[in-house]
This record gives sequence, C-alpha cells and structure tokens, in this order.
Amino acid sequence: MKVIVTERIAEAGIERLKEKAEVDVRLKIERDELLAIIKDYHGIVVRSATKVDAQLLAAAKNLKVVGRAGNGIDNIDLDAATAAGVVVVNTPESNSVSAAEHTIGLMLASCRNTCSANRHIKSGKWDRSPFKGNELHGKTVGIIGLGRIGGLVATRLLAFNMRVIAYDPYIPDERFKILGAQKAEKLEDLLAEADIITVHTPRTEETMGMLGEREIALMKDGVRLVNCARGGIIQEKVLCSALESGKVASAALDVFEQEPCPDNPLFAFENTVVTPHLGADTFEAQNKVGINIAEQVLDALEGKLVTNAVNMPSLPDKDMDYLKPYMLLAEKLGRLYYQLEKRPINRVEIKYRGGIAEHKTGPLTLAYLKGLLEPVVKDRVNYVNAKLLAKSRSIDVLESLDSSASEYTDLIEVKVGNGNGAFTMAGTLFGMREPRIVELNGYKIDMEPAPYMLLVRNEDKPGVIGCIGTIMGVGKINIATMRVSRNSRGGKALMVINVDGVVPKDVLDMVKKVDGITDVNFIKL
Repeated sequence: MKVIVTERIAEAGIERLKEKAEVDVRLKIERDELLAIIKDYHGIVVRSATKVDAQLLAAAKNLKVVGRAGNGIDNIDLDAATAAGVVVVNTPESNSVSAAEHTIGLMLASCRNTCSANRHIKSGKWDRSPFKGNELHGKTVGIIGLGRIGGLVATRLLAFNMRVIAYDPYIPDERFKILGAQKAEKLEDLLAEADIITVHTPRTEETMGMLGEREIALMKDGVRLVNCARGGIIQEKVLCSALESGKVASAALDVFEQEPCPDNPLFAFENTVVTPHLGADTFEAQNKVGINIAEQVLDALEGKLVTNAVNMPSLPDKDMDYLKPYMLLAEKLGRLYYQLEKRPINRVEIKYRGGIAEHKTGPLTLAYLKGLLEPVVKDRVNYVNAKLLAKSRSIDVLESLDSSASEYTDLIEVKVGNGNGAFTMAGTLFGMREPRIVELNGYKIDMEPAPYMLLVRNEDKPGVIGCIGTIMGVGKINIATMRVSRNSRGGKALMVINVDGVVPKDVLDMVKKVDGITDVNFIKL
C-alpha cells in the first residue's frame, strides 16, 4: 500500500503509517505534479491546503482513502469521492480540547486587553489606565453550536461562574442539561441576552454569514465576539463597522473568510485579538491528530469500517465491536443472491429483528449491498458507494426495525424483489457470535457461511444424499459439513454442503446428472 502525505502532520503519525504502508512525504507539492503521480497511491493525507476535487479523484485510479488531518473538509469534494468509492476520514475529536482552550484564552485576552497591554509595556511605557478590562465572573456567555468543542467550552466557562446559554437546533435537550447550559429556543434570544458570544458551528450553507448586520443589531451594546470555528460565520465587513461604532466592544478571532489574509482590515483595530488559525496547534493535539488519521487511513486501506468516515456511517468503537460480526453476516448474505439467481433486482427489503434493531443498522445495510453488488458491478464496490451504486441500478432499498422477541435473539431478514417474485434469506449469530444462515428461499436451515459451499436442490427421496457423497469422494472433494432441509415429506429439499476447496465443473456436472437433482450451485463466500 502506498500513501502520499502532502501537508505536515506529526512525525508520530508518519511512523504509524510506515508500520503498514510505503509513505511518501511531499510537502508543498505542485498541483500538476500531484495530478501526474496520484494514480500510484492508495491513500492521501492532507490538511486544508491540498484540493481533493473531482479532477484529482478522476486521476487517482487506485485511491481508496483521503485522510483529512483535522476537522473541516472544505477542500474535499465529498460527492465525487463517494461516487468513486473513496473513503474520506477526518479527526473531529483529536484537537477538541486545544480548540476549546484557545477559545477561552482568546476570550480572556479580549476581555482583559492583554495583547494591547503587552505591546504597550514592551514599547518602554508603563501606564495601566488604558487597559481596564472586564471579568468573566457573573457574565452571560452565549455559545452558538453545542457540539464537541462547544460542549467543552461550556463546562469550562461554568467554572468561571458564568451563566451559559446555548443555541443549537440539532442537539437534544438532554445534552443541554448534562452540560449545564440553558437552551435558547431561537438564535435571537441568545443574541439579546449574551455579554460574550462564541461560535462553534461547522462551515455550511446555513452557517456562512449567519452573524450579519441584523444579528449584530440584536446584540447588547458592548458585546464581545469570539470565533475559533470557521471563517465567514461572522460577516467581516459588518464586524468592522460594529467595532468602529462601539456596538461590539472587542472581537477575538482565530479564523477568517480568506486565509492567509495579512491585509485584513480587522487587524487594524486595537480592540481585536487575532491569531493565525491556531485552535488545533498544540503539540498534544497534533500528535493525536497525526496518529488518529494514520490509524484511520490504514483501517480504510485494509477494508475496515472506520470510526470517523465522513461519507459513510460512523460508529463509536464500542458499537463497531458489537456490529462487526453482523456486518460479516450481512455481506455474506448479500453474496448469495447472484450466485443462486440470475434475475435482475428492483427492490431489497431488510428487516432487523430483536436486539440488533436497537443499534445503528446503517452499516449492516451497506455491508449487505456491498456483498450483493460486488459479483455483478465492474466498478469498485465498498461501504462508501454501495448505496449509490444500488440507486444507479434502480434498486429500491428499504430498511425496517422490529425489536420485539422472535425465534432468535437477533435476526437479519432479507427479501429481494426480482420482478416476478422474491428471494428470501435470513441470518443470525450463534454461540460465540458465529454467523449462521437460518433461512434460504423458504427453507429453514442451519448453515455456516463457509468460503466454499455446494447448494443442491433435489426431490426428497432415498439415495440422493448417498450418490452425492460418492461423487464428492471420487472427485477427491472433502466434505466439511452437510445440512439438509425440506418443506414437506416427499417434496423438494435443500442440501447445503461445506467443502474444503473449489468444486471442479466436471464434478458439478456429475452431480447434476443424479436422478432427482433439480439444481446445483457452487458458492464462494
């Protein structure tokens, strides 16, 4: 596996990558050169400068994963990556503490005029009268965005005996209670009450420019603003006017609409504290980011479901451990259909029953679709693009949950619609979480999904099993296990034979000639 790193990450991250991959560190590589060589790499690690757009992805014929060492993904074309089956991963939590601490540091510096006083005394003067500031104690802080970093800021500011109010329409009420923050039902309510406002939202169409002329007019006179999230959330021209008029007493900014921006008009104000996007720039955070992105890139290259994938369902480690054997089961169920049926599919219905229905089942559906489509789609199929490929083939995918008790503690039931009828299958886990197929197109069976299997449909009459055993012996095919199921005595039966290797065509032809055999399929899982 080959990985190219185009922007600086911690050396610990480079060393982790080198444990399993060949790594080329090409800092500040020119765009044309990157386009020319990207076809040779399976993974790329970037920060915010390298543009991973449709053009680059089209040239990256072997690319499997893009690792963004940091939180934002503004420089990555997610739609193009998803269509190409390329996993995009980032590190949203690795620098959360650093960003939260930097927010509070800028807030304190802004309220206490620290930077102005520093410049003053270093110039050889000694006069403290121009630098009288304000305490945080007893003030109301308004936090816009109560995600990871916003939550960390909230808990730390409570220690300053501040009143914390927060606005985030996408966060459940319970999180506000846990963090000790009063919920603002509307943004306007927060703007009117807060003495200090700090922003912690992602950069989206909804949040870009969300604090403009109307919003600043609603704020208290003398309000203080802090932004360590994303540039452009506060409209900079409007902020300049508000600083000039005194409506905004001070602004502390780590991010800007355009970066770098050495001539930004905001830098001319004495009542602004500015830093060059330092929120995540601590030794501890960069080590965590480097190691975390390396581990995720390696997991993606090895075909594992990663914890911080941006363009596919992400799961905490504890949920991932629980779901892994179910994902293996779901993918093997998917692999069965086109090896047993040739009719095109127009609909897939997946029902999760029992305890599994209480977990996030999205990754299981992706695993099933991956297994289903891999044998018949020439494009690369993985967890990222499986649902997109199903949609492109006009396959409707429906998912339902039923946590009520059934014959099995957990059960995955699948019904594949193929125009004239439907093909059904079901699977569960036995014993030490070992996958089992327990129903196949109407036949109840206890079937271990082994790498090599022979499925035989036959008339339920004496002698058939013995004949097949003899043929396997003549062909030197070792039988590991055999299971037989029938719907009614003397009707049709299904025989599932797990074997130790590939069954040659001449042996399959011999089986087909046995009296009473109606269908024979060799299955590779």
